[in-house]
Amino acid sequence: MGDKETLRVGSAVRRRRRALDLTLAAVAERSGLSVPFLSQIENERARPSMRSLQRVAEALETTGAELLAAADSARVVDVVRADEDTLAAGPGVRHLVRGHHQLHGVELTGEQDAGGECQHRNDELMYLVDGAVEVEAEGRAYRLEKGDSLFLSGGVLHRWRATRPGTRLVVVAVADHIEATGL
Repeated sequence: MGDKETLRVGSAVRRRRRALDLTLAAVAERSGLSVPFLSQIENERARPSMRSLQRVAEALETTGAELLAAADSARVVDVVRADEDTLAAGPGVRHLVRGHHQLHGVELTGEQDAGGECQHRNDELMYLVDGAVEVEAEGRAYRLEKGDSLFLSGGVLHRWRATRPGTRLVVVAVADHIEATGL
């Protein structure tokens, strides 16, 4: 197993641990490894040996091979070309990320109006590529111009609308199916 594969196993370990509703302390007790070491593995800052990986796998009621397979399936590199219309989600709305991932991104073009207020479970970043947008969040109005960005933490009630033709807004957010960690 190469260095890249051992580093990437952390997300698979974390997903499996959370699926079993176990704490790092519980996995540490089951595996005989320390909580800090397990945390480093999950955050991909430590490379477990095959023996350590096997101990973690047994603590998570799986195998090292299964964790490696889950890590492999989690790795995605995907280019979305500007001229692709396969990811269009309606007039002036284009997804920037294919599939179901932890990160969600859309490009909104033209005089879009999000309509009513919206509220997302997780954090969101708006980046104005071109044009102008008015955003109302937490009772305050913000005007974004080309190159401006606006960060909204999860749970912030907001609404927005493009105010200039040719407006291009990129919105990147942590997907709603991801639970906020509160860190």
